[in-house]
Amino acid sequence: MFKKKIKRTNFISKYDTQEKTIDEVFEKAKKSSDFSSLSPIESNNRLQISFYKTLINIDLFHQSLLPSLMEKIESINKLDDIKRFIPIEGIKISSDGKEVEKSLHEGYVVIQLSEYKQDCVLISLENSRFGKRETNETENEFSVIGPKTGFIEDLSTNLHLLRSELVTSDLIFEEFVVGTRSQTKVVVSYLDGITNPEYVKTVRQRISNLDIDVLFDNTQLEQMISDHTTTPFPLYITTERVDRAVYALIQGHVALISDKSCYVVTGPSNLMDFFSSPEDYYLPWIVASFFKLIRIIGMLFSVFSTPFYVAILTFHFEVVPKDLLGPIVYSRANVPFPPAIEVLFLELTIEFLREAGARLPTKIGQTLGIVGGIVIGQATVEAALTSNILLIIVALSALSSFTTPIYKMSNAVRILRYPFILLAALYGGFGIYIGIILLITHLMRLKSLGNPYMIPLFPYRKGGIINSFSRPPFLFLKKRPSFLRPLTQKMYEPTINRDPEEGLNSE
Repeated sequence: MFKKKIKRTNFISKYDTQEKTIDEVFEKAKKSSDFSSLSPIESNNRLQISFYKTLINIDLFHQSLLPSLMEKIESINKLDDIKRFIPIEGIKISSDGKEVEKSLHEGYVVIQLSEYKQDCVLISLENSRFGKRETNETENEFSVIGPKTGFIEDLSTNLHLLRSELVTSDLIFEEFVVGTRSQTKVVVSYLDGITNPEYVKTVRQRISNLDIDVLFDNTQLEQMISDHTTTPFPLYITTERVDRAVYALIQGHVALISDKSCYVVTGPSNLMDFFSSPEDYYLPWIVASFFKLIRIIGMLFSVFSTPFYVAILTFHFEVVPKDLLGPIVYSRANVPFPPAIEVLFLELTIEFLREAGARLPTKIGQTLGIVGGIVIGQATVEAALTSNILLIIVALSALSSFTTPIYKMSNAVRILRYPFILLAALYGGFGIYIGIILLITHLMRLKSLGNPYMIPLFPYRKGGIINSFSRPPFLFLKKRPSFLRPLTQKMYEPTINRDPEEGLNSE
């Protein structure tokens, strides 16, 4: 009979293992702007009420708990009296700092009497449905597998979603006000003890230096605090998915959440981050790695397919195989335009269809995209304005640009095609070579919160290369990326070492 050989190792952070007093718990919690500690005037400072505003049902607090306390304030002499007077279930008394901290993060209100400072009354006011609505499903970053919860245009709801996922006092929220006329609340979020303080300091400084009338959306804030403003490439990840924002935080990133915006901005980011999808971590690593390579290949195909077509048909006919030369000559026999004009015509047509489909109502836009693409494509080929081979290449190029999970990177890929097409029309393959050198030089100069944009490719980091082009097994994801310089390197410890014959039982 085969026996299971399982070695279990529990990894718990130093902060979670040490004993905590009530005062230490409150001192840590006060670093977050969503933590509130108040003393009603009627209590003459005898009563101290503490809670996270983003985790409790604030209506229940004002309509039920607070009036009941004020009505019986003179009769409260000990903590047990609160349990008798408050018409709410789930009330308990504790002096354990760790239990108090856990209860705070579960949506409890903590009440203290000045005579019993080391004992607390814990009253559950959790708002379990807060932010959990059908309307907060992700729209632009949809995945088949994994959670569908997304951020909405409400700061309290978004902070609640993050606080519910990361149940730790290490999650810090720092609130700023941006906009002299809009007074928009912006929250800088990070994990204390993990995120490098230099990143937090840089974000604080850049937000504090902003001078703007109205902040409409978080994507504006991203551009205003960007290291470089003259680049088509996004320097920060913009996401509407809660799981993606949480993963960025535990990696050691800084997250920016602003009121009236359903997008969270995380950084520092590098180029390869934009080709990773949250769904990669919900699929087997072999499948996820294949899909990630498909995205990278799709990006390269989208940028270089039409420029190579122009360069080959304008300057380098000799590289075309003999079997393919006949169909190309036949398809272009009646086309009056040079390859560059032919390509630009089709590329701009695709852009017109894409923009029209995005601006029209959903049902009309979908119909226009399908019918317009078929009709215009067929008509241009029959009118000899373009070749059918180029039509196929441009269609595949447009499809390839959509494989990028982040919409802003998809836009950058679309724009890159045009300078490469012009260089290919002027100088052929040599022009494409010049364009690649200029592109790589530009990417190497970019930074995100002071971090090189091309890392771990340049500067080269051996440990990050595998993560850039594939999704390794979880066994190799136990450490945070070293190039983020996190204060805590270890992310988790694998709990079991599997025997190859584990699970096989024979008598």
